[in-house]
Amino acid sequence: MPDITGRTSDEDLSQRLTHARYPRSNSYDARWVVENQMGPNALWLLEWLAPALGLDTLRPGARVLDLGCGRAMTSVFLAREYDVQVTAADLWVKPDENAQRIAEAGFADRVLPVYAEAHDLPFAEASFDAIVSIDAYQYFGTNDLYLPTLTRLLKPGGRIGVVVPALREEPDGIEPPEHLKQWWEPDFWCFHTADWWRRHWTRSGAVEVETADWQPEGWRDWLLWCEVIAEESPQEFHRTMAREVGEMVRADEGRTLGFVRLTGRRK
Repeated sequence: MPDITGRTSDEDLSQRLTHARYPRSNSYDARWVVENQMGPNALWLLEWLAPALGLDTLRPGARVLDLGCGRAMTSVFLAREYDVQVTAADLWVKPDENAQRIAEAGFADRVLPVYAEAHDLPFAEASFDAIVSIDAYQYFGTNDLYLPTLTRLLKPGGRIGVVVPALREEPDGIEPPEHLKQWWEPDFWCFHTADWWRRHWTRSGAVEVETADWQPEGWRDWLLWCEVIAEESPQEFHRTMAREVGEMVRADEGRTLGFVRLTGRRK
């Protein structure tokens, strides 16, 4: 039941966000996840990605770059679930803010927050066993020259794995799908299909693509999350954004919008 502020109780919120496909994510405090979100549920998306990266990559002690980590929830998840050493890189969230969040979660010894722009990463070649990016790579990774530059940070044989908002089919021409026109923003043209991403990564010559697939029923997860954030986020900006995105996802019903995961191994 909602309290005087209009928010549901923590117990009810936890029950609402308990998801059979994401057992690891279910163990995190639902209010903490809501308050630190910056888009779709990043923990759900990362939990979907992780099996495609494999336990041989996410092995204890491995060095992982979390690129576009936001408020470092995904970085905490990687450290807690897989006992890896994480560099949590973001442009929009100050490292001091993430450092406090990471310390409060108990992982200051395994997660290092840094301020970094995706085209100016201050790391040596072959610094990482893996690179992970959740709901961020679409903003910089469509450039044909980007992946070879990024994957130089991987050790030979290291893996990169990303999850991005995506399209089921590439639109013809220059107009968005008719049923999405009222919500379509120019930024949405960075959304592409799994086949587009597979071709994009393959022709770069930087990686051997191992996974490029569409998330079944991903739009339903996205809609549920939007509905929760529209009601529960402490920030008006996020509540408004969630309502607008939720309207779009509800109108689309998975015909066009969803998520794609990609993994590749550095050659």
